[in-house]
Amino acid sequence: MDQHRREPQCRAGAQRRLIAASLLLGALAGCESRGGCRGDYCGALVIAAPGEPDILLPPITQLAIGRDVTDQLFLKLADVGMSANTVGDDDFVPQLAARWDWTDSVTLTFHLDPRAHWQDGVRVSAADVAFTFDVYTDSVIAAPSRAALRDIASVTARDTLTAVFRFRRRYAEMFFDAVYHMRVLPAHVLRGLPRGAWRNAPFGREPIGDGPYRFVRWKAGESLELAADSTFFLGRPHLRRLIWRVTPNLEVALTQLIAGQADAIEVLGPPDNVKRVHDASALATYPYHGAVYGFLAFNVRANGDTGAPHPLFGNRDMRRAVVMALDRQRMVQSVWGDLAAVPPGPMPRLWSIWDRSLAGDVAYDSAQAARLLAQHRRAFRILVPITSGLRRQYARLIQEQLRTVGLDVRIDEVDLSLMLERTKTGHFDAVLGAWGTGPSPIDATLENWTRRGFGGGNPGRYDNPEVDRLLEQAAGEPNRAEATRLLRSAIELWNADAPAAVLYAPDNVAAVHRRVRDVTIRPDSWLALVRSWRIPSSQLTDWDRMGTEQGLERNRVP
Repeated sequence: MDQHRREPQCRAGAQRRLIAASLLLGALAGCESRGGCRGDYCGALVIAAPGEPDILLPPITQLAIGRDVTDQLFLKLADVGMSANTVGDDDFVPQLAARWDWTDSVTLTFHLDPRAHWQDGVRVSAADVAFTFDVYTDSVIAAPSRAALRDIASVTARDTLTAVFRFRRRYAEMFFDAVYHMRVLPAHVLRGLPRGAWRNAPFGREPIGDGPYRFVRWKAGESLELAADSTFFLGRPHLRRLIWRVTPNLEVALTQLIAGQADAIEVLGPPDNVKRVHDASALATYPYHGAVYGFLAFNVRANGDTGAPHPLFGNRDMRRAVVMALDRQRMVQSVWGDLAAVPPGPMPRLWSIWDRSLAGDVAYDSAQAARLLAQHRRAFRILVPITSGLRRQYARLIQEQLRTVGLDVRIDEVDLSLMLERTKTGHFDAVLGAWGTGPSPIDATLENWTRRGFGGGNPGRYDNPEVDRLLEQAAGEPNRAEATRLLRSAIELWNADAPAAVLYAPDNVAAVHRRVRDVTIRPDSWLALVRSWRIPSSQLTDWDRMGTEQGLERNRVP
């Protein structure tokens, strides 16, 4: 478990044989690495990642990879189970809370596991839970999930191990809201730090958590490494190290995976990528329902001026015309084959509400689109992250299809950080985005397509009070069938307004090296159960036994 591992000590003969980097792994096979591990709790999982976190502070991170990393460092009170149920508290899995009970219809009490502790040795307490709620609901922190906590009136510490949640009203997803949106934070470390300084605080790059893994190092633009906490109270993780190798895009990540420079990748993407992995005998594929959907969002406000309507996209009929001009089914077939579908609204394949009848009347009709757009033959620009080959491909397909109806589309390929800044401030015409959602369709739709999401999840500042009203009613409805009806009505109205063209919703395919066993993927969070993955001792390599990021570099295939 030592983070600082010495170089392997080999015989002089072996040293002389290290005449080329391509021979290094074989030479190390006969060497003993001091501090190397043995047995079932060993191994290093190297994840090829097309990007890196923005920050490792859960209330602030906005990227899926940031969530993937911080979920290994920080625990929730409880987590959703494999059924992804969000109504009531059935099938939720205890984490920091050993148990819970309802005092009355709006009071929920969590009893913390007394074994839980921070990685500096301090016990996790109910004061940490109360502090965390205060942080997530603080407007200065502006956590992405802040609005989802609006119906929790207070969180208090009854005693050291008892946290009490009081809700403003009774509704279907009370328990889900209490546990899913917040990763508990160490009050004794963060309480004295001014909230305005959190985004640039050292803690965000060197966190202290309470999860199954400890932070080791983060080399910006290169790699991020975690080490298993052998004292983790819910059971020691089987994989000793998790290493995210940062790559510029999916294509490079896939190449490294196939070349043996990485063990796992979250999403393979288009069919050609899946075929390449199927042809690699050392890799296994794991299909699972996708929690992501891609879209072309229209800025309904003027580029750079959120107080004025956009000259093209501020008009509902023009947005509908642009959507009608796009043959989205042909695009899906061209890019994805059978691995994705055009969504019937702003939703991933994961959601049970998926129903093609929701799509409404904005179907492909280039002739009608051309007639509607005849008086609006103007140019606009699409903002695209340069790190996403998939979205760059879609941008060119959209550019060509809209050219045939008289629209001059320009493509701005920019770094992801610049894209996020420009969408936040409204400096764009249209943006190719992709949202990874949680298991709750009501919660995610509220966060991404209502006023709640201005400057964040709702990049185009789409604003329809009736959509907001229907979604708010659905969120507050304790009856599941009625909540679903209200949600469907909101999505039908959203489709009619066309604030975005929904483009694709894939069923994901992950890839993991075959020596890794017991791989289980939860669709809403692919690494949620990674601490139970393991590498049998008979399958361990020198890479696994060394287990450090430096060891990974020494074993790199040139």
